[in-house]
Amino acid sequence: MIGAMAAFAAEDALLKAASQTLPAGQILIWFGLGGTLLFAVLARIDGQPLFSSAVVSSPMLVRVVFEIAGRLFYVLALALIPLSTATVILQATPLVVVAGAAVVFGERVGWRRWGAVLLGMIGVLVIVQPGTEAFSLLSLLAILGMIGFAGRDLASRAAPRSLATSILGLYGFLAVFVAGALFCLWQPVPFVAPGRDAALFLAAAVPVGVCAYALLMRAMRTGDVSAVTPLRYTRLIFGIVLGIALFGERLSAPMIVGSAFIILSGLFIIWRRKRDEL
Repeated sequence: MIGAMAAFAAEDALLKAASQTLPAGQILIWFGLGGTLLFAVLARIDGQPLFSSAVVSSPMLVRVVFEIAGRLFYVLALALIPLSTATVILQATPLVVVAGAAVVFGERVGWRRWGAVLLGMIGVLVIVQPGTEAFSLLSLLAILGMIGFAGRDLASRAAPRSLATSILGLYGFLAVFVAGALFCLWQPVPFVAPGRDAALFLAAAVPVGVCAYALLMRAMRTGDVSAVTPLRYTRLIFGIVLGIALFGERLSAPMIVGSAFIILSGLFIIWRRKRDEL
């Protein structure tokens, strides 16, 4: 899980670096195409069929829609707001998943966990600072991306168990490609051939992203969920460090306080769930 979070943070940094010279839609197209091809090769090596009836099941179709939305808005956030801010807001995803599981799947969530979810959402508001001069509408892109990823994770719970990690990854990255194509249709801009630096960033982001996805699936499918889930928050550390080191970002007091709210609420939910299972 720690390796997955480090790789996801590195992927974010590489895509943000590429966004300095490439439009967001074209970044999604190149990144999605590369990941789709790489996962297709891995699936064939593993003897997995690239298409089956399970691929077009209702949960998978819903998953693709949320994947498109999550990837599109999050990559736009990476391009337009500080990496550290986007990373911190993304850490609220597990909280939205908990709330969504209660509404969609009827999972039992007591008032203490609902309170923790509320605390985490307050943390997001502290970071975004609506109603103040520091507020930027661009930060809503990260929130929309976070909601998209939460919906993807909820849909993944209902996805057929017969689908291998490589197949989930293939169609996940195919959704990234579709997101880029749709964005280019909505906001057409002249095609920009990737320069040397941008091409290197994208070439590195593809295997790093595939590795991150594979490590995450491995951790969630083979490890004790209550043990590995708290380690998701290490992505926040990696993201902040990369933001400061590579892009000269600075941490503000609201960022620190909001991050603390999000992390504490997430850890409390995990602890409470484990206690209820005993």
